[in-house]
Amino acid sequence: MEGHPWIFSNEVGRIEGDVNGGETVTVFTYDNKFIGRGYINPKSQIIVRLLTRDKDEMIDENFFYKRILQCWEYRKKIGYVENCRLVFGEADLLPQLIIDKFNDYFVIQTLALGIDNWKPAIVNALIKIFKPKGIYERNDVPVREVEGMAQLKGFLSEPFDTKISINENGLRFLVDIENGQKTGYFLDQRDNRKAIEHIVKGANVLGAFTYTGAFEIHAAYYGAKSVLGFDISENAVEQANKNAALNGLENICKFQVANAFDVLKQWSKEEKKYDVVMLDPPAFTKSRETIQKAIAGYKEINLRGMKLLEAGGFLVTSSCTSLVTAEMFLEMIDLAAKDAKRKLRQVCFQTQAPDHPIIKGIENTQYLKFLIVEVQ
Repeated sequence: MEGHPWIFSNEVGRIEGDVNGGETVTVFTYDNKFIGRGYINPKSQIIVRLLTRDKDEMIDENFFYKRILQCWEYRKKIGYVENCRLVFGEADLLPQLIIDKFNDYFVIQTLALGIDNWKPAIVNALIKIFKPKGIYERNDVPVREVEGMAQLKGFLSEPFDTKISINENGLRFLVDIENGQKTGYFLDQRDNRKAIEHIVKGANVLGAFTYTGAFEIHAAYYGAKSVLGFDISENAVEQANKNAALNGLENICKFQVANAFDVLKQWSKEEKKYDVVMLDPPAFTKSRETIQKAIAGYKEINLRGMKLLEAGGFLVTSSCTSLVTAEMFLEMIDLAAKDAKRKLRQVCFQTQAPDHPIIKGIENTQYLKFLIVEVQ
């Protein structure tokens, strides 16, 4: 399947017949050559999202069963089985569908009208393939309103306890499926959390934007001397402290409620020093109009983070803003180092875990930047 699956409204010459939003349509070139089939939404700037370019493939309930089964077979081949992003939208040829698997529980997001209409078929496919203990939808996201849909969340199976625990890299973490951010837990950083293993041994570690503490608890597990994390969300900090206790690391790993920007600025002025500083902020922009503002925000926190490091310490930093490219991110890091009068040595530069596959030519499939640098 080649090319981008999105067709914008200004690319469409004419629509034959009456169509309702969410219906499956067949798309042809101006000279009547078959392009593919997908779902249409005349209210959206992206008028059609293609599901298939195979002219013999029909879009029906069996189509979704086969496509989700293919997603599962791929995850099994690459070793992402217990917890994984089962379906990653366009990268898995199912535009605007997100499914995260947490043990035997599944969280679904249907972010466009066309895929939302097939929600019963998607649920049936999950039941058929996995026999899950529970399925929950986290469609409480503003992007649905752009598609003319309401925000909502709730059970797509019999009700179950939405607070569960999962295993990751030898540790246990609580996942709040109902009220946690996004689908409840960020699976995309799993491999990156392993990457800090050697640099945190015996180190005093500071973590900002900790959410529920996954990076910080990994640091404690890997032998850090002390770990302090902070997040602006009281609920996140409460859960982070519970996660530390769940792993018997509450004596090493502490979490506090604080505004990361304020703390980083104040502590760098006070010349506090750490061996490792970890920054894992949320996306700073969702639109192209505010990219420069987002880059300024990233530069600010990374500059402060560098100033808090002992010479020879390590900065662990991320950006999940898809609109900020890898090139922009690395250039911003270099500018922050120049302003901080620090020299950098790159340890590693990675992206999201491979259960969030990247498709060349579909830019939004490559969104996560993860960098470790030694700071002199």
